[in-house]
Amino acid sequence: MQTFIVLGSILMAIAVAVGAFGAHMLKSKLEPDKLKVYEVGVQYHLIHALGLIGVGLLSGQYPESGMIEAAGWLMFAGIVLFSGSLYVLSLRRVRLLGPITPLGGLCFMAGWVLLALGVL
Repeated sequence: MQTFIVLGSILMAIAVAVGAFGAHMLKSKLEPDKLKVYEVGVQYHLIHALGLIGVGLLSGQYPESGMIEAAGWLMFAGIVLFSGSLYVLSLRRVRLLGPITPLGGLCFMAGWVLLALGVL
């Protein structure tokens, strides 16, 4: 489905920009532990944006499987919840977002499982 290829490509561009921002603008402004949290968010953002592109490519080969589309939306939700909450947690002292991060991780895991099942 081209939606996931386009979404993944846009999210890759955003991840590169966010990563560059962290490396160049935040390195001297954030405490090392906060910078590490930020970098983990970027890493997962990049990996799962690539995953979305893969979902888009696979969905054309397995059009009958709704699991592949569900996997894509779960990966997208994971980027927003997991990486997004880590970005905010590293830049602001918003402890309320702490419980959201694991929900994003669960979305990532469920997305990969559904992708595998959809191909099977």
